[in-house]
Amino acid sequence: MAQSRYFLRAGKAEAEAVYEALDTAFEEHGSPVAISEINETRGLFEVSAYFDTEDADAWESIFADAVGPELAGRIEREELPDKDWMADVLKTLKPVRAGRFLVHGAHDREKIAANDLSIEIEAGQAFGTGHHGTTAGCLTMIGQIAARRRPRNALDLGTGSAVLAIGLAKLARVPVLATDIDPVAVRVAKANVIANGVAPFVTSATAVGFAGPAIRARAPFDLIVANILAGPLMKLAPQFTRHLARHGDIVLSGILVSQRDAVLSAFRAQGLFHRCTLVRGDWVTLHLVR
Repeated sequence: MAQSRYFLRAGKAEAEAVYEALDTAFEEHGSPVAISEINETRGLFEVSAYFDTEDADAWESIFADAVGPELAGRIEREELPDKDWMADVLKTLKPVRAGRFLVHGAHDREKIAANDLSIEIEAGQAFGTGHHGTTAGCLTMIGQIAARRRPRNALDLGTGSAVLAIGLAKLARVPVLATDIDPVAVRVAKANVIANGVAPFVTSATAVGFAGPAIRARAPFDLIVANILAGPLMKLAPQFTRHLARHGDIVLSGILVSQRDAVLSAFRAQGLFHRCTLVRGDWVTLHLVR
């Protein structure tokens, strides 16, 4: 189905405030909201919300109300073609190695080595192919944590295509709950879990943040992995503490290098402490402990 994207551009502080407002406004509807830096020199960010085109007009006024009258006039709309963007992208992607993990498509199965933990992800509608620095960083960090102490009960919060949940299941062979706010992502995650042979270990469910019966039933977790964005991570920091077992581990990513200290500060205030940082390009992956 074709989609429409509503977006506006603003400085960092203003964009982050808009993102928070939109995230709250559309939280119950499962409409994706994103924030990205589009011009580092000028400090310019873009905040977007995506809707099926047939429903987009109905949400336009809600978008405008959420950002306020001063910014409503700067909202732009873009029509996105009805095509599988992920399929087009994956045609050009090569296998990615992150520690023992090899993330690849079916066409690269011959590149799997004897000791590799293979994660096969085909074209789909959900984010998370392992090629972004944040996903690869999380996989590397998961490998390091599991080498020290194998988790017994893990949560992949904001799972996308379930790359991290699959990696955890293959590495540690333990129960993993994979959740996402987007029902489409959850359907993709379930299919990927089955295709990778870890269905006995991974349960996929729709959840907004830490809310939802599946999370309540499985908490506390001794490992929580969340590759989302800095803003939502800081907002959810108190919930991480409530759902983490004593001496548990947390892996966070979707965080720019410039956002690292703010994220660490938010989690430190909740009694969670930094152990390690991995840097990949402009992005960091953090390991925290309780």
